[in-house]
Amino acid sequence: MDILKLHELHTGVLDIHSDLAVQNRKDLGKAYTPGVAVLSKLIADNPELKNRYTMSGKLVALISDGSAVLGLGNIGPAGGLPVIEGKALLYKDLAGINAIPLSVDQVPVDEFVSTVKNLSGSFAGIHLEDIAAPRCFEIEQKLAQELDIPVYHDDQEGTAIVVLAALMNAAKVTGKSLKSLNVVVNGVGASGLATAKLLYHAGIKKLTLVDKYGVVTPRDSRYNAYQLEMAAKLGTNPALKDGQLSDIISGQDAFIGLSDADVLTKADVRQMNQAPIIFALANPKPEINPDIAKEAGAAVIATGSSQYPNQVNNILVFPGLFRGLLAAGINHVDDDLQIVVAKALAEMVKTPTAEKIIPGVFDKGVVETVSSSLITDADRRKDKQLV
Repeated sequence: MDILKLHELHTGVLDIHSDLAVQNRKDLGKAYTPGVAVLSKLIADNPELKNRYTMSGKLVALISDGSAVLGLGNIGPAGGLPVIEGKALLYKDLAGINAIPLSVDQVPVDEFVSTVKNLSGSFAGIHLEDIAAPRCFEIEQKLAQELDIPVYHDDQEGTAIVVLAALMNAAKVTGKSLKSLNVVVNGVGASGLATAKLLYHAGIKKLTLVDKYGVVTPRDSRYNAYQLEMAAKLGTNPALKDGQLSDIISGQDAFIGLSDADVLTKADVRQMNQAPIIFALANPKPEINPDIAKEAGAAVIATGSSQYPNQVNNILVFPGLFRGLLAAGINHVDDDLQIVVAKALAEMVKTPTAEKIIPGVFDKGVVETVSSSLITDADRRKDKQLV
């Protein structure tokens, strides 16, 4: 296969290139010994200067244990390496960000956190990838609390940001108020839960969560603590326990699928409110075929695939996000910041239509829009603190 030949030819898709040529003894003295002794002594006395004088100030760690690789499941740390290597390539090519892929064994949460924490001094940010729920929630939460550099889980924050951006414009297309939407989120793993939390923070309160056993309700021991906490925050009626998607789809304005193929039917779409919004984001096969959804009356359709209009893909976020985080010196990726990015992406589409609610992956200016939105917001927050 061509793909195997390509990756074998280069032993992967990444290399390290030097910024300083070493062609004589003088160059050697500047790049290595004895010159680095000056740097080492300075940084030993002032550790924070490492970010100014070494690549740690511009290097992102892309970390995975391969326990939840999109479309492939738990394929292990080695199996997850091609994914994070590919993302490291995208960081460099799209945003000029240096990222290095690292695989960590599927060890207990505290051991995973300790491993990353012990390595963190070499990096300016941590990008977590393809880590299964619920451990991914705890890992990110603990790392964000213990590290003073940005910690970002692409399956959570990246997905949530792009979904919110697309939903903002889908609401405009259908003539509905974003905050008034009735929304069902089908699939409440890492992506689904993070999306629900961000939609809630953005003002969408009429949310229903559906997972493998049905509607997620408070105090249902089959679900993890993070899912139950969100169900409680939403005030989900305990009587809906065991209710299936088809039981609660009536009266919904939007379906957001981050689950499995073919779980939404034509009959389901027809039960939804007028001008239903369908985000069937499962890969490689969506929750409903877009053509079937359209036949059933869907007004706006998005998928996770490049084969159809409105591709909701994390690549719209992560390269520009880290460029902005590093440029602005932002150390935490909070909900308000995510909304800033979502609004910036949505506003790139000046006149949303059913066929265009989100920028394309290769649309000009995506990385710049995301990064500049963070820099502008950081400046705004600083000015507010000075007042």
